[in-house]
Amino acid sequence: MCYWGNGAIGGWGIFGVVMMVASWVAVIVLVVWGIKRFTQEKTTTTSKGALDIAKERYAKGEISKEEFEQIKRDLS
Repeated sequence: MCYWGNGAIGGWGIFGVVMMVASWVAVIVLVVWGIKRFTQEKTTTTSKGALDIAKERYAKGEISKEEFEQIKRDLS
């Protein structure tokens, strides 16, 4: 019998309460993990080579064409 007022917990007893609490904790942990996983920025670990960096600097106007050509010759 299931009488909450008389101290009885239900057909499963204390095991049922523990399992219900564990289930809710698992659901909350999964939701938090999912939110963190999908909201954090993706980071790439690809490293750029020296020539790629020189190309970017040339495109930004940080180095002149002569400097860029010299870097290409030095790296070849």
